[in-house]
Amino acid sequence: MRQVLAFVVRNWPLKLAAILLASLLYAGLIVSASAETFQGRIPVQLINQPPDTFVLGDVADVTSVRYLAIGSDRPQITSSSFTAVVDLAGVVAVPGAPSVSLPVVVQAVDPAIQVIDFAPSRVAVRLDPLVTREVPVTVDLGTVPPGLDVREPVVSEDPVTVSGPDSAVRNVAAALARVRLDPSGIDVNETVGLVPIDALGEVVVGVDVQPSTVRVTIQIGSQLATKTLPVSPVVAGSPASSFEITAVEVQPSLVTVEGEADALAGLVAISTRPVSISGATADVEATVGLDLPTGVAALGVAQVRVTITIRPRTGTRTFEAGVQVVNGGADLVYVPAIESVLLTVGGTLEALDAVDPARIAAQLDVAGLGPGTTAVAVSAVLPAGVSLVAASPPEVTVTVTAVATPVPIPSPASIPVASPSPTPSAAP
Repeated sequence: MRQVLAFVVRNWPLKLAAILLASLLYAGLIVSASAETFQGRIPVQLINQPPDTFVLGDVADVTSVRYLAIGSDRPQITSSSFTAVVDLAGVVAVPGAPSVSLPVVVQAVDPAIQVIDFAPSRVAVRLDPLVTREVPVTVDLGTVPPGLDVREPVVSEDPVTVSGPDSAVRNVAAALARVRLDPSGIDVNETVGLVPIDALGEVVVGVDVQPSTVRVTIQIGSQLATKTLPVSPVVAGSPASSFEITAVEVQPSLVTVEGEADALAGLVAISTRPVSISGATADVEATVGLDLPTGVAALGVAQVRVTITIRPRTGTRTFEAGVQVVNGGADLVYVPAIESVLLTVGGTLEALDAVDPARIAAQLDVAGLGPGTTAVAVSAVLPAGVSLVAASPPEVTVTVTAVATPVPIPSPASIPVASPSPTPSAAP
């Protein structure tokens, strides 16, 4: 018995490991014997995609899943029985960078189904940053019918903005507006969609154009005349109270228009679309279109830049202020001819309304004046935000005298006392 027991416990760790390995192999054999394989396409979902990025190309689907169904009531397995997910967190979008290989996570929707293996276990994903830039607008007229005198097309927006993946946006050379001319010679004035194209005229896919449409105007005819006229900016509304317009500028200031001679005959200027300044407290700049009469088109110009300069309104107020003598000597006496003057101060209306008359003083600088009579210019001590415009009178006569030196009065002790004369004695 002791020999049997010794045989059993001898090298027991190895024997225990052998038993566990055999159990695992047996369990694997059972599972492999009962595991099933689903063949079909399971779309891969991308999660945690970084903002302002775009996934280039298609992400491969999961096409094979080995699974184990637990229980006797096995559900019917379809593509919707599984979910496949790729996490894009931490993936950096670099222009022109190659694809990155990322792991796929496949799970069964039904908890009674356990996923054992699937293919592919990794997929290639390529991220591209989203970018935005401006491109010019090109008008394609196609084949021009014979006999038509076609003028230069004018578009309502130029340039326009394109946005999309960097690899696509960098290929965009222009935004194309396709227009077809009527053989009868009717002027073109219509809204046309824009298509991003490359330098060869091929459409670039995956790119958004804003605005997506523009209005194209084309004058067609043989009796058209041209005329160069000044641009007249139209201002709508009023600035905020206590503010005023000081200047209105427009660029370009001249524009050449085209139309029938009769339509151009009475034109002396071309107005802009209204620019609103309602409630404005600072300069206003706006790009606006031209308000063209019917049958008249601007050549090469669709919009102008209007700049309206606005500043606070200014004014003046007059206050009476007492006269102060400053910088005088201690040994002189200064006497102004008048005690007060009128000070006119200027500034913005807001600053003038805030002036406290008690804080205003007129000053006479008498530094260096000696005894006598002198006319001294009036200066002022004013609050911040206002300045002296005028003083009435502008000068004040100041009389300067020396301080009188008092005559010293001797003290009683310093006055000598006369000695009494001796009285003559009587003769005996």
